[in-house]
Amino acid sequence: QVRLAESGGGAVQAGGSLRLSCVASGATYWMSWFRQAPAKEREGVAAIDGGGKTYYADSVKGRFTISKDNAKNTLYLQMNSLKPEDTATYYCAADYGFGSAGALRAHVYHNWGQGTQVTVSS
Repeated sequence: QVRLAESGGGAVQAGGSLRLSCVASGATYWMSWFRQAPAKEREGVAAIDGGGKTYYADSVKGRFTISKDNAKNTLYLQMNSLKPEDTATYYCAADYGFGSAGALRAHVYHNWGQGTQVTVSS
């Protein structure tokens, strides 16, 4: 079991930037960001594997960057050029034992943070 704690959410105007952080109590192979808007399913945003390879949803490619500091067990999500449709609760997730096909699929992750709210106004 890995405990995860997100921070960094907030309210910004469209075109602005935010950086989310997620501190993990231990190391895992996969660390990822998901988001969930009201009345919508949780969707994968970005993932990073143990070798540092990154994966992104098409909707955020070129705008979001996922990274991690292994020494600090901390995951980051730099979000630039934010749009109103990025408004959601953002969750950090971590796990191991699956391949890249599962990187952005919520059902394969068993460790989740409590979420942090991101609101983008037009």
